[in-house]
Amino acid sequence: MPPSQPERPRVPLITVGLRPHPSSPDAGAPASGPVGRLLATMYAPPEGGAVFEFRLEDSRPGRLAIPAARTPGPADELWKHTCFEVFLGVPGESQYREYNFSPSGQWAVYAFRAWRERVADFVPAASPELRVEPTRDGLLLEAYVPAALLPVVPPGTDLQVNLAAVIERKDGRHEYWALRHVAAQPDFHARETFVLALTTAPRAVA
Repeated sequence: MPPSQPERPRVPLITVGLRPHPSSPDAGAPASGPVGRLLATMYAPPEGGAVFEFRLEDSRPGRLAIPAARTPGPADELWKHTCFEVFLGVPGESQYREYNFSPSGQWAVYAFRAWRERVADFVPAASPELRVEPTRDGLLLEAYVPAALLPVVPPGTDLQVNLAAVIERKDGRHEYWALRHVAAQPDFHARETFVLALTTAPRAVA
């Protein structure tokens, strides 16, 4: 289901709360920071692909640096500013993909052979579709990732998932949010952080 159709299909949803890395500003006293709560939801619609939704809630948007809207399309180094990220790994294999979704409407997709070993000549076979909505106390970003952008696995296969975000503050500092942190410095690529499972849509029966 593309983001332009907000009604969700009746499929299993997974919603989790992300938490800041201990090195992030205000990690020890989150109530004093600009981010109140960061929720991430994912599901695999019946027609294939995947949907990822990130919600900043109970937050103070005036203290956050949110990229302004730009022409949708691919762009590099989105992670230097506020950016929502998804990592999908193939069970039993070292390869994985990274997806960057900016509130600007720009995006990036990268393929890796192993931990931080990027496939230099990888070209995305399709484009994700983003929906971005500012709210009174935060932000909503929803990304529809078509099947052509997912790692190549048989239909109905579980993919290993890490959901994360880089949040830039207006004071120039950055917060690094994920479901799990395993290193002294933020590392969304660490395979130990791929703790969720997304089951790809099974093959349709004629």
